[in-house]
Amino acid sequence: MDSRTPRRRLQWSHGTVAELLTGRNNSMGLLRLVLSIAVVVSHARVLGFGKAEFGHAFTHGQVDLGKWSVYGFFVLSGILVTRSAARLPLGRFLWHRALRLLPGLWVCLLLTAFVAAPLLYWRLHGGLDGFTSHSEGPLEYLGNNGAIVLQQYDISGVMSDAIGRGLAHDGSLDGALWSLYYEVLCYLAVAVLALTGILTRARRAALLLTAVLGLLVLREAIGDPYWAGPFSSHAFASFSMPVLGFYTSPVLLLYLGLAFALGTVIELYRERIPVSDALGVLSLVILLASAHYGHLFAVGLPAFAYLLVWLAIRLPAPLRRIGARGDYSYGIYIYGFVVQQSLAIFGFTRWGLLPYLGLTLALTLVLAVLSWHCVEGPAMRLKNLGARPGRTAGLSTPPPAPEASTAPPAGYDKIPTAP
Repeated sequence: MDSRTPRRRLQWSHGTVAELLTGRNNSMGLLRLVLSIAVVVSHARVLGFGKAEFGHAFTHGQVDLGKWSVYGFFVLSGILVTRSAARLPLGRFLWHRALRLLPGLWVCLLLTAFVAAPLLYWRLHGGLDGFTSHSEGPLEYLGNNGAIVLQQYDISGVMSDAIGRGLAHDGSLDGALWSLYYEVLCYLAVAVLALTGILTRARRAALLLTAVLGLLVLREAIGDPYWAGPFSSHAFASFSMPVLGFYTSPVLLLYLGLAFALGTVIELYRERIPVSDALGVLSLVILLASAHYGHLFAVGLPAFAYLLVWLAIRLPAPLRRIGARGDYSYGIYIYGFVVQQSLAIFGFTRWGLLPYLGLTLALTLVLAVLSWHCVEGPAMRLKNLGARPGRTAGLSTPPPAPEASTAPPAGYDKIPTAP
């Protein structure tokens, strides 16, 4: 063989994220669906049987399957929301975000307050006397939670009564909604970055911000490899600070903000990030090792962020069709908790975990499908309301970008699903 003949090299990279994560030919829909189902699966143990969620023992209390899925949602939202913010005018960006979250949430709150809660109250008391006149009744529930901040967890004492009778193990009717507020705070942070030009002209500032968040997380983990982040027993005892008029946990904001910021950095530096099978496998190994042996947030979270992007690109092509006609992940997330609480109070846990979980997933999926086709999808058709021709979402042409462009690929502006 001629020594001058070039040798065939093992392919290190299939390309970059900028080249391969364009359009809708990816598995983002599948990943969001899997993450939302994972939250419901994880909650089944604690809501139905009062036991630790899946993954708690494997990670030595660092995290569980449900909470880790929320981090995954924030990473994916960081990618997609940053892409949307870089393409759209500020007002249009905020309008899209509001349409994606609020209509589905409001209908969920209505159904919880005036369908689920009365049925559960009747189940516990044999009638509805005192239901609407309670100091924390259904109308108060809507008023306190309609602004996307979960401030009232129970309705007319339904959950406290159920716990007292041994029928429930958590005091919230739909506790999963807590993360939406922090998602919105991340949206607003991205809006500020877009308004100041950082997304398109000074992306190093976003990288620096992410590094600062990472260092703060790392500082907390030093000396305690199994530090549980914002869910440590003493983390929630830390002070709260007012943000937008609501009391906010800075610890939750730090950790969820880091997950979101990792997605933002992946999007801003997508032309420099290789899509490598070797790195994908390595990120999985790092994630599992840090989950079991410690330092999950400091080491495993960045690995998880890369793993999600790699999976979105490298999963088999047929899987990319999942979610193409309907994004049910948001509906699964917001309805799963209240379905599980309702089934537990009505005694459907008596047959064991698997039947309870199967019925939960079936009913939740039905509600998610109806939510998408009757509420979320129709609401999203209003996203270009009032837009001038040529300025509609996904059709506007971004201005010429400087070297190392951060302008998103044309033709991709899929609205993400929040946790």
